[in-house]
Parts: sequence; C-alpha cells; structure tokens
Amino acid sequence: MLFYSFFKTLVDQEVTVELKNDLAITGVLKSVDQFLNIKLDNIHVVDEERYPHMITVKNCFIRGSVVRYVKLPAQAVDTALLQDAARREAAQPSTAQPANVKVK
Repeated sequence: MLFYSFFKTLVDQEVTVELKNDLAITGVLKSVDQFLNIKLDNIHVVDEERYPHMITVKNCFIRGSVVRYVKLPAQAVDTALLQDAARREAAQPSTAQPANVKVK
C-alpha cells in the first residue's frame, strides 16, 4: 500500500508513464487506485512520430499491469519521508500465512 499512498500524493503533478510496449506518455496525474491504474489528463506522447494516432488524444486511463515505470518530478518526491514510510511498513508484522502451512 506504500506505493498507492505515495502516488495519491502526486495527484495534479505532471508525470511521464512508460508502458511495456515502449509508448511513453506525459500528462497530469488525475487519479490512481490500489492496482496502480492511472488516469492522466492533458497528455502528449513523447515520440509523436512513432505514435501519430495518439496526437489527438487528450486524456487516458492506463492499466497498472502495463506500466513499465513512472518518471516523477524531482521536487514532488520527499525521499526522507518515503524512506521512513518504507521502514515503518517493513517493520510491521505480516498478516499473510506461509503457503505450506495448513490451517484446520
């Protein structure tokens, strides 16, 4: 849930999302859900010559499973806060049970 919480803080920031098919889209992050599905507004494609059919598209919904990476604005990332949150999440005991344990 750490990444979901982090991405929620980036709403209304401009991000670049690269997809697994090498399409890179820059736009304003409007929403993100727990599956890291992303909605972008005011988009433009980084390589318009390769994807001319995307020039007229103004907003899009991107399924989280097709995202390779998300490039974030450096000023929007508080690395100290992110590291602290990651440490706290790692320190929490896991509620998941090992796969080889049978529960009666």
